[in-house]
Amino acid sequence: MRDTGNLHTFKYVLSRLFDDKLSAIALVVLTTYMLSSVALEAYSSYCKYSDTTPIYAKGNIDNRYLPPSTTHWMGTDYLGREVFWRAMAGTCTAVKIGTLASLLSALIGVSLGALAGYYGGKMDDFVVWIYSTFASIPTLLFILAFALLVSKGFLFPPLARFLELVAKAFNTDSKMLAIYMGIGITGWVGLCRVVRGETMRLREQGYVLAAKSMGFSSLRIIARHIIPNLFHLVIIYFTMRFAYAIMTEVIVSYLGLGVELAPSWGVMIADGQERLWRGIWWEVGAATGFMFFLVLSLHILGDALRDILDPRLKT
Repeated sequence: MRDTGNLHTFKYVLSRLFDDKLSAIALVVLTTYMLSSVALEAYSSYCKYSDTTPIYAKGNIDNRYLPPSTTHWMGTDYLGREVFWRAMAGTCTAVKIGTLASLLSALIGVSLGALAGYYGGKMDDFVVWIYSTFASIPTLLFILAFALLVSKGFLFPPLARFLELVAKAFNTDSKMLAIYMGIGITGWVGLCRVVRGETMRLREQGYVLAAKSMGFSSLRIIARHIIPNLFHLVIIYFTMRFAYAIMTEVIVSYLGLGVELAPSWGVMIADGQERLWRGIWWEVGAATGFMFFLVLSLHILGDALRDILDPRLKT
């Protein structure tokens, strides 16, 4: 019955999204980004294991700085590489960091928020102290420090080896994995506050009190009765956090402290800005355009999901 209900809810949300043209376009754009990312990630992994140069890394120095044309859709960069394929490959980095960082943030925020809101007392005080501490830390500095801690070998050796294995599994390096984790670790505070407050309200509802009287354990009540009834908040938060994670990665890579081996929109913008005064605008334009449409689609979709899923906004 629960699976049928979930399927019905999914169909309802999808139909509501397609009823609005702007939301439908945002969903199609986002789906295109996701599918392109998966395809290019698979292609990149194949090239890595077959020891071949991927198309976005191939260049011809004689063709550098060529403007957009029918042959070179978005021009070429300083090494003669196709800007279009570089920007497309940057989608993999953006989607990967958005997904992993947002999932980590959601996991931490929901877990701590639900525990604090349900148990209250010392547990609540402890969680409030933790998220108040994290809220006071400069996010960008924490991410950079965490990445430095991992990439320079300051971690406990077994933990460092574990992170290396995880990095290989996600087809990235330890430094980038540290940035993913840093963005995720610093991004859960807002969701934790919302989940905590909503859990305090839900724990007084009749169905939760009935579950307590039947002898269900607290963790079971949280997992089966509390979290499902605030999951709409998680979905909305996830889309917003996804966009924030992408922009954070672009900023870090633009500063030269993020992506080094894989294509990144931040690296493209940093490389291209030095040649804007010469009229070579297409590298910055491509990276900015790709990022703009992805982030815009996420925000539109997040607003639409809030209107659909938030019970307080239903008429």
